[in-house]
Amino acid sequence: MTTSAPDIARIQEHQLYIDGRWAPASDGELFDDFAPYGGEVMARVAAGTRADAARAVDAATRAFPDWAAAPPEAKQEIFLSTAAIAERRREDIRVLLAHETGAGSTFAGFQVAWIVKLLRQAAGWVYLPTGEVIPSDMPGTMHMAIRRPLGVVAGFSPWNGAHLLAWRTIVSPIAFGNTVVLKPSEFAPVSAGLLLAEILQEAGLPAGVLNVITHAPGAASEIADEFFENRAVRAINFTGSTAVGRLLAERAGHHLKRIVLELGGYNPLIVLRDADLDYAVNAAAFGAFMHQGQVCMNARKVIIERDIVEPFLEKLKAKTDTIVVGDPSDPATIIGPLITAAAVQQVGSDVQDAVDRGARLVAGGSAVGSCYEPTVLTDVPPDAHIYREETFGPVLVVEPVDGIEAAIRVANDHHYGLAAGVITTSPDIGLAVAGQLESGMVRINDQTLNDEPQMPLGGVRDSGWGRAGPHSIEDFTQLQWVSVQSGTRTFPF
Repeated sequence: MTTSAPDIARIQEHQLYIDGRWAPASDGELFDDFAPYGGEVMARVAAGTRADAARAVDAATRAFPDWAAAPPEAKQEIFLSTAAIAERRREDIRVLLAHETGAGSTFAGFQVAWIVKLLRQAAGWVYLPTGEVIPSDMPGTMHMAIRRPLGVVAGFSPWNGAHLLAWRTIVSPIAFGNTVVLKPSEFAPVSAGLLLAEILQEAGLPAGVLNVITHAPGAASEIADEFFENRAVRAINFTGSTAVGRLLAERAGHHLKRIVLELGGYNPLIVLRDADLDYAVNAAAFGAFMHQGQVCMNARKVIIERDIVEPFLEKLKAKTDTIVVGDPSDPATIIGPLITAAAVQQVGSDVQDAVDRGARLVAGGSAVGSCYEPTVLTDVPPDAHIYREETFGPVLVVEPVDGIEAAIRVANDHHYGLAAGVITTSPDIGLAVAGQLESGMVRINDQTLNDEPQMPLGGVRDSGWGRAGPHSIEDFTQLQWVSVQSGTRTFPF
């Protein structure tokens, strides 16, 4: 590994990170890491095996007792040092994210700023209260509920918000005294995994507290097998699709392991007739098209009162037509490449399916090389796939409704429950609508895409369970009931 992220983007080989050391895969194999925009091989990365995953779990297991017992001040110093390193390398990381994941300047910059805030805040999480005293009816007895770290946590980080979501996968477990084995997506093995190890190694994180196992495309299952079947792994922390999350939850149930799931979302944005129309258009475009629509919280459907839908569509088309599509390294670019050619094909197929079933194409609708134009559809029939299921790309469905009750009904007419937005100039109406939406997060007078490290980010229904940030202390610790008897007590026999 190197000490500079631009060098990382040019380096041809990357190793696994196990027990504080860089090491090749057990069989010496490598796989190609492709840049989504140009399609060139940007790196060759160690193709980890199940044996490598087992070695990483062993290292994390050995490191756990000392890390769990480390004083909070020592942990805090590491998090603050890590934040300083990430801030120093801000531009380097932004370049890497553009090259490896197609993130445009705005989204890449947001990720770096966010993780610096996360690390600084996590430095305080190490001092969160870890228990409580519970009153007892037994004379001379004190009862305590004490939070203890779980042990080894296995993390799965995705490619879409690669750097941000990878840090979110590991920081809470580590802050609360656990050790981690991280498996990044094969589409972003450096920015979603190996770069974190490099930064934390420089910051002085003890060996074994974080281990990173990369793997070749199609080989994730054998790494997952080790995580689920190895009894030393006490919890799974997964961010990804609902389909994969459901499979992992089934396996976690079989092995009686905790699992935290942050999954997909079909995120509705309700626009009421009292909304500022220009503001609503800007909010919808940002919420739908940020990072090419490849964020779990992107707005997927605008649900708008019928009497303002046509002026809204007119303004939205004009806005969409100005959005620059192309090279993510160009600061003017808003829509960069989708992560793979297969993703471009899937988005195009979903749009064509809707049009074939009678949807009206308002804007976009075509692939541009490895990119896909920002696309707006209306009059989408309920039997179209895109009506209730997310297509992971820059596509927004606009559906007119008659009144607030109908808007709420349509907003809940899917199986997800991650994020929602209500654009209205009345906070009272917004709060009333929010209370009826089946969603883990609701933004009033804002679009659906938002994140701050201290917030309890997470979904309901098919969007998963568990929460991020300091609230995840419940997910990554276990309560132990400890009682202390003062003196002796009388027993009945």
